[in-house]
Amino acid sequence: MQRPLQGITVVGLEQVIAAPFCTRQLAELGARVIKLERTGGGDAARDYDQTVLGLSSHFVWVNRSKESIALDLKHPDAKPILDKLIQKADVFVQNLAPGAAERLGLGAAELRAHNPRLIWCGISGYGPTGPYADKKAYDLLVQCEAGLLSVTGTPEQPAKAGIPVADIAAGMYAFSSILAALYRRQAEGVGATIDITMLESLGEWMGFPANFTAYGGAAPPRSGAHHATVVPYGPFKAGDGGTVFLSIQNEREFERFCDVVLLNSSLKTDPRFSNGPARAENRDAMHAEIHRAFSTLNAPQVIARLENAGIANAKLNSMQEFWEHPQLAARDRWREVGSPVGPIKATKPPFNLDGFEARMDAIPALGAHSHAILADLGFTAREIQQMAASGIIQLGETP
Repeated sequence: MQRPLQGITVVGLEQVIAAPFCTRQLAELGARVIKLERTGGGDAARDYDQTVLGLSSHFVWVNRSKESIALDLKHPDAKPILDKLIQKADVFVQNLAPGAAERLGLGAAELRAHNPRLIWCGISGYGPTGPYADKKAYDLLVQCEAGLLSVTGTPEQPAKAGIPVADIAAGMYAFSSILAALYRRQAEGVGATIDITMLESLGEWMGFPANFTAYGGAAPPRSGAHHATVVPYGPFKAGDGGTVFLSIQNEREFERFCDVVLLNSSLKTDPRFSNGPARAENRDAMHAEIHRAFSTLNAPQVIARLENAGIANAKLNSMQEFWEHPQLAARDRWREVGSPVGPIKATKPPFNLDGFEARMDAIPALGAHSHAILADLGFTAREIQQMAASGIIQLGETP
């Protein structure tokens, strides 16, 4: 079956995570994604590390299934190339520094004036208006501004999320907004200007602590891996030193937890633990009862009791254990994708839409598709070689 976005062309003036994460998913749904990279080095994420057989783990993650053209956007002779690329595009995505796209003549008003059906998507830290419009933004800094660090970590020390959640949030809202704009264009024939910010995207994910604070008068406390308001919910040590994570979501589960796991039915009627707010108020006492019961068991025995009681639980996996997770293997989630250094394992995207296989093509070398893209735009081989000689483009090794 044809992939849903087959026939759609996306031009991405993109870097690092937010925009590349968005466009990778468009590519997986069948769109042709042309990644514009600077000559000489390309996307900065290419050099973040060299852990994946010499390639950057960040770049490998978000850039498969794309075509790379290396172009010096500031070269005066680059404009005809850009004009031809944008004229053929259905979608243009950029996440440059504030105002940079406009200075290059790639702002929404200018591009859509020449191509009214174009869907233009800009991803920024804080948006083009307001007091933070010109403020630079990186993932950790937006996590701070959105209040994430104020509710994450231990009582003594705030902590950032271990993955770039502000970038991921912005990339996901850009992705879904572009899909909506494509649907609207099909129905009404109009393009769109999309303005996605990291602050607003991550801010949407902060809804629980924001409401809790605004209407409760105090922020939820930082509680490490435990839940700020639901008790018990988090990690608990077994007698063998292993750690088991568990979650109690309602009173029926708490009753089974007392009867089957803790083997102490009297806790069900203890006023300190009679409902969720009472358990939260008496968190230390609740945890003490759990640790007392678990101290005579090893971690597998604790998990067996939890499973028998129908209580949600998990063990703390390392990243290597996640990589080797039996559920991923059982569901056939692994594929191999090409790269400049050979095949690399990657998980299938989680669309799970029936009737088609998500596109999982190679991770491109810098400028690997420069010649092919320019030839497709109508430039001759001689013209392309002249562009390379003059530094307008960079020709990379083809896959």
